[in-house]
Amino acid sequence: MARFSHRKNKMMSEINVVPYIDVMLVLLIIFMVTTPLLTKGIKVDLPKTTTKPVKIPKLDNFVVTIKKGNGGTIKLYLDDRPISRRDLGTKLKKVLRIQPKTPILVRGDRRVAYGKVVELMSLLQKAGAPSVGLVTQPVN
Repeated sequence: MARFSHRKNKMMSEINVVPYIDVMLVLLIIFMVTTPLLTKGIKVDLPKTTTKPVKIPKLDNFVVTIKKGNGGTIKLYLDDRPISRRDLGTKLKKVLRIQPKTPILVRGDRRVAYGKVVELMSLLQKAGAPSVGLVTQPVN
């Protein structure tokens, strides 16, 4: 007598994740290749010096960039975003109320006249900056 088993074929409920892992690895490789190609910030020609860099305590820096724009106009940037002179003073006052020892750094394009950089430094000091540092690029 033959025995018949009445087994029902159970459906597999597992998801095959191998294709998803392949896609994620491809995306990871794409990001790893393209990330170094991205440029960060604004292109500024910094003056070169032979002095050693100054050690700044680990606080969030308040970096202001002054650059000569099209037509010779002077443009100001705060953390690589355009900002007006009035807004810059207001923003600095707010930051200094919260963190009075915040380092204030000026990145001045070498094509900007010295007087314009001094005007910017004066504006920063009027807003309450205890000291203002200039960013330079070391000579190779």
